[in-house]
Amino acid sequence: MQPLRLFAAGLNHETNTFSPMVTSWRCFEAALAWRPGAHPAEPNLNTSAFWVARRRAAVDGYTFVPGSCFWAPPGGTVTRDAYERMRDEILAQLRAALPVQAVVLALHGAMVADGIDDCEADLLTEVRRLVGPQTVIGVELDPHCHLSVRRCELADVIVLMKEYPHTDYVERGEELLDLVLARVAGRIKPRVSLYDCRMVASFPTDRQPMRGLVDRIRALEGRDGVLSISIAHGFPSGDVADSGARVLVVTDDAKTRGDALAREIGQALIALRGRTAPSYLVPAGALDEALHIAATATRPVTIADTSDNPGGGAPSDNTDFLHLLMQRGVRGASVGPIWDPGAVQLAFDAGPGARLRLRFGGKVCWASGQPVDAEVEVLACVRNARQTFAGAPVPMGDAVGLRTTEGVGVVLISGRCQAMGTDLFSNLGIDPMRERLLVVKSNQHFNAAFAPISDAVLFATGRGLLATDYRQYPWKKIQRPIWPLDETAEGRLLV
Repeated sequence: MQPLRLFAAGLNHETNTFSPMVTSWRCFEAALAWRPGAHPAEPNLNTSAFWVARRRAAVDGYTFVPGSCFWAPPGGTVTRDAYERMRDEILAQLRAALPVQAVVLALHGAMVADGIDDCEADLLTEVRRLVGPQTVIGVELDPHCHLSVRRCELADVIVLMKEYPHTDYVERGEELLDLVLARVAGRIKPRVSLYDCRMVASFPTDRQPMRGLVDRIRALEGRDGVLSISIAHGFPSGDVADSGARVLVVTDDAKTRGDALAREIGQALIALRGRTAPSYLVPAGALDEALHIAATATRPVTIADTSDNPGGGAPSDNTDFLHLLMQRGVRGASVGPIWDPGAVQLAFDAGPGARLRLRFGGKVCWASGQPVDAEVEVLACVRNARQTFAGAPVPMGDAVGLRTTEGVGVVLISGRCQAMGTDLFSNLGIDPMRERLLVVKSNQHFNAAFAPISDAVLFATGRGLLATDYRQYPWKKIQRPIWPLDETAEGRLLV
């Protein structure tokens, strides 16, 4: 028998098609562009399937052939030049590695480039053309993907992370590799069923009712021929034909069972319309509520500034909360992260302990608000700063911690990213446990770390770039009807 050779690579971007921020090659090069031999030892949210495949090579007895992995922070449409440059690099590496019996790809699933609305299907088309019909292709996707029919036709196995926050990325990478190796060995014959729920919504899984549905699908796996079940949440800020929530069921040659189960789970998800997202407050109302709770709280109150979440492609430089806190004279509150590379450099020039007049935030677009002009003390300056998410480091670029004379703490970063770990603050000279209020630029990923240290977590939506009422977006390509853009939208089986 021919020794098993497995090739792995990664290509990740969550594209907000409504964002004015172009995502160029420079964005990937500055964030994550790991070539063979340069991948770090620890797992990463965006490359977990690659990491698992590399780690298990010696144990499972196959030859691991590494390709490149790319990721850039969520933002606007990817330039065609950048996408094709990365795609072609991965394809050249795969071509040089042939023959291979398996390909594992760590993809996000919501990448849109100029003229290419389904970058993942485009990449998979070329991969399949190179390796032929017998090679097994396995793909790990973020649940905020556009799960198209074409991807299901091209890949043998697709596994999505189940949790939001995405704390299970390594576990899903392990699941994917198990299925890929079983398929190569001929122990299983994966069959795919895909159900379209015809809805655009947010589905946090750390609270009910989504918690119950995720627990339910996990209990079904491994029984009656069910290999894997995934709920594709869809990316609500991506305007493509395949936008929206879908249910993917992979069975061991049990297509009828898979179809029935995909329809059943899809209908269960449809029944939750309007009940899965948290309640949102306007910024002033969120601050009022937070101050009321903080009056008797023993731990911080955390407010999520969801409309300026860089994890959804927003700039992360909206200043509305900063202005509110300073105008109301709220002391013992901190906000972060604010993306402002220029202000970071000015603070670095001044150095820790310095006091200066600094202008920061409010720069990128109409949703950024007005800049803040404040007297600040520089608390800390950290080159190549990091925060932590699910045990893995998340780079923030150069970063500084500040405290205004009004008593408001601020974390400024040069590498745009959302709030994920409490060390976002503690690494920059701000003890989050000693603050009354914490305002974080995130929608959900912050919750895994911040909820355990908070007396309350509130969700705010303001004039940032991200809508919580998806009817506000100027949709052009999405298939209609779809809820909530349309009151009546029936689910349907696609595959």
